[in-house]
Amino acid sequence: MFDLFRSREKSVRIVLGGVLVMVAASMLLYLVPSYNTGLSGKEAVVAEVGGDEITVTDVRKMVEMALKGRQLPPEILPNYIPSIVDEMVNDRALEYEASKLGFQVTDQDLAAAVRESLPPELFPNGKFAGKEAYAMVLAQRNMTIEEFEADIRRQVLIHRMVDVAIEGSVVSDLEIAETFKTRNEKIKIEYVKMVSDQFQKEVEPSLEDMQRFFTPNASQFQVPARRSLAVLYLDPAKAAESMKPSDSELEAAYNQNLDKYRVGERVKMRHILLLTQGKPASEEPKIKAQADDILRQVRGGAKFADLVEKYTEDLASKAKAPNREAGLGPGEYWVERTSEMVPEFKNAAFTLKPGQSDVIKTTYGYHVVQVLEHQDAHLKPFEEVKADISNQLTTQRANALVQTDTDQAEAALRANPTHPEAVAAELHMQLIRVDDFQPARPIPEIGPNPDFEHSVEYLKTGEVSQPVSLIGNRLALAVATGITPARQKTFEEAQAEVRARLVVARQTGALQKHAQEFYDKAKVNNDLEGVAKSMGLKVETTKEFSRSDNLTDVGLDTAAHFKDGFTLPVGSVYGPILLTSGTVIAKVIARVAPDMSGLPAERATIRDEIKTQKAKERYELFKAGVLSELERTKKIKRHKDVVDLLIASYLSKG
Repeated sequence: MFDLFRSREKSVRIVLGGVLVMVAASMLLYLVPSYNTGLSGKEAVVAEVGGDEITVTDVRKMVEMALKGRQLPPEILPNYIPSIVDEMVNDRALEYEASKLGFQVTDQDLAAAVRESLPPELFPNGKFAGKEAYAMVLAQRNMTIEEFEADIRRQVLIHRMVDVAIEGSVVSDLEIAETFKTRNEKIKIEYVKMVSDQFQKEVEPSLEDMQRFFTPNASQFQVPARRSLAVLYLDPAKAAESMKPSDSELEAAYNQNLDKYRVGERVKMRHILLLTQGKPASEEPKIKAQADDILRQVRGGAKFADLVEKYTEDLASKAKAPNREAGLGPGEYWVERTSEMVPEFKNAAFTLKPGQSDVIKTTYGYHVVQVLEHQDAHLKPFEEVKADISNQLTTQRANALVQTDTDQAEAALRANPTHPEAVAAELHMQLIRVDDFQPARPIPEIGPNPDFEHSVEYLKTGEVSQPVSLIGNRLALAVATGITPARQKTFEEAQAEVRARLVVARQTGALQKHAQEFYDKAKVNNDLEGVAKSMGLKVETTKEFSRSDNLTDVGLDTAAHFKDGFTLPVGSVYGPILLTSGTVIAKVIARVAPDMSGLPAERATIRDEIKTQKAKERYELFKAGVLSELERTKKIKRHKDVVDLLIASYLSKG
């Protein structure tokens, strides 16, 4: 899929743009609860664009397509559903305008765009897998073929019109030069950094201060509701212990998959690479001499692994952990007769006999190679792969059991949430009782897991959570067995929180006050040093930096915070500048003009960047113009009452 983004074909870019729009829209509603809205989809129209209707069914389908059994706090739905409706209106409006202007998409255009957007699995060996497989893939997205192709056609149509609308952006030499100058000019500053901890003594609240703050704000300090849970937990590794296949089952699996266990002719070899690629030609004789010396050491009995560690410039050869997992030592490889590789390397692999070594030259450099083993093509015997087949079958069965038992457990708990122990016993699941569950104290078997915490956050007594996947293909679901209601904290319980809140508020105020005081004094005579000395603060100096440089090495975040300094004369004091780590007062002490000799090398890149930005701006203006005109001529009609009803139907069941 990602390779498509590298394609320069316009059709590919168009389709991907359309697909991404659909995916983005889906993601916005990923957490909306799955309820029937109770509205009549075909009769309830959310909006109309040039006579084309967007119905509640259309919007609801976007919701259902994105659902994965999770829930979102209902109070935020009013922000999400209207944004989805707006996106749908925008698409239909641009499609309407494109059709009105005479843009068309032929069947051939559509077929090409559809193919580019479908997964390669639908085209094994370059041939279409068929309409049935096509429909099954789309069904996973909750779409029919007709709906999918209509969306693709719409996106192709829109992008053709937009391409024409934004063509012709001209970038002048002056714009390129100014952009280069802006990017590469540098300044150097002196600065004083002030942090809130410097004013700790003056912000520490007294007991009376805290009590005065707590009394009118007591309702803000709450002990949250606590849920007692019965958690059903299933680990496929434990389930697998009782699901070992018999020898006859293993032999049957072996005989049904013989091709999987055929091994082509191959050679096990190892090498040390001395690179010539990217180095001056004058160094090659020296590199060749070193390779010959290493070969003498190999033939003299030196430990190859030690030579790899000392000499090789093939970083993969030093990746010891992955090699050990594959049963290989440093610098070792299996080379198959059918492998795609450098010809000289492959020729050496199949020419040298086991135990022989040599120096070979490739486009990368000189390789010291040694053949360890030569295997003819063969079928791995059953005994060699028996353990692997057993592990594979056991894992498959355990995973299938996990999913089946979890589905059964969820259904059984919903039917009888008061007896989770009976459900656990029947399905051989572990039952974990948790009193007053808190995310800050995670269940040991589950560990910190935001998905699990979210699944139980809003459960009422007797309600069952959605199953949650855990690391290692484990699964858990819970039923709320009781709730301790939220209550207001006493002053003693809230005292630490009250103190922390007062300290933060006072630190912020103290920091702002002292920073402004420092700036006002320093601004008078452009004198950082004198004011810093009078306040017991230290003046630091940066290196020369551009607008895009990172200054975290001196605790100043990015240079973007100091952008005003690029427009000020040398000697100017400016600030206060708020950083994540404190507040800074700065003084420009030097300005460095860019070296314009570097412009030719960057000219093309800068031109393309400016052109792209102009195209984006033109597109936004064009889209806004289309929408404005269609709104003015009443070609777009929005039915807010229907949207409100749709939102209300979710809220009422949330």
